[in-house]
Amino acid sequence: MQRFVPVRAYFEPASMDYPLGRKLYDSLRSVKVPVQLTGSHNRVTGIPGKTAAEAYREAKRTLVVGVRKSVDFATCKPSAHYQLPLNTSCPGMCEYCYLATTLGRRPYLRVYVNIGEILAKAGEYIGERAPEITVFEGAATSDPIPTEYLTGLLRTTIEHFGREPLGRFRFVTKHDDVGPLLGAEHNGHTRFRFSLNAAAVIRRYEHRTPGLEERVAAAAQVARAGYPLGFIIAPIFHYPAWREDYADLFRSLAAALPESAAQDLTFEFITHRFTKRAKANIAAVFPETGLPMDEEERKYKFGQFGYGKYVYDADTMRAIRDFMHEQAGRFFPAAKVEYFV
Repeated sequence: MQRFVPVRAYFEPASMDYPLGRKLYDSLRSVKVPVQLTGSHNRVTGIPGKTAAEAYREAKRTLVVGVRKSVDFATCKPSAHYQLPLNTSCPGMCEYCYLATTLGRRPYLRVYVNIGEILAKAGEYIGERAPEITVFEGAATSDPIPTEYLTGLLRTTIEHFGREPLGRFRFVTKHDDVGPLLGAEHNGHTRFRFSLNAAAVIRRYEHRTPGLEERVAAAAQVARAGYPLGFIIAPIFHYPAWREDYADLFRSLAAALPESAAQDLTFEFITHRFTKRAKANIAAVFPETGLPMDEEERKYKFGQFGYGKYVYDADTMRAIRDFMHEQAGRFFPAAKVEYFV
């Protein structure tokens, strides 16, 4: 895919007090990206769009450069102890994406330029939990790869944690522009994960993202660079050809990855689910969506955050769980399945 280039950018004035902020301003101006100032990265106005769908598409083409002011990091179960706030959102247009709900009226891409302060705060959390290892997730509300060539935030963070004896970093991406990170001094302290799905699901629902073949090829590059590797298979859909399509996914991985990758490999399995609010948001942004969101065909389940979700029934969940575990064990017997939900 072509690299993400915003059609417009907004800068908080305070971001210009940081070297990265000034660098981004000069870089975007040099390629003729229109730049404006905004009072806050949380309240950006002026992004065009007469309908919800148009506004969403335009937001996904907008970059906002700001300063992360919040002191505390959010927790990040089950994948890590804390979120590490580097950026938010991504240019992808996946129809099912939970960020369409989580980010609400702010689906534009944000990057935070005060990386030194953010990493210093991470060091405080590491100190509080010492001598135990503390794990940070860098993609809880974003895909950080598309803006990496502009910011270098991931490489800075990876090399920082490479020097941290009690800190570990992990992030996930659907994108394949991994070249800038292959030479980073990670020292095995960053788990580089890819979000994958059956090829048919990617083609139908994951717009503006690389295909399965491109992601798998990128994962093989990352493995050869010595990173611990992981895969999130999500969201897993149940449809007539689901077994065949997901089996093809595992076969593709087994054929592409070097043998060394299989010795330290993780899988996370997440089945498709949705809330009433998410369903309404998806319908507004993707009015022609074909996502399977018939509430009568799902089981309603209350979640840990006090609201309910529509999930597959127990028999379907069991079938998907057993199949995914069987495939992982067949092709990657040394891999760890971190969770299935």
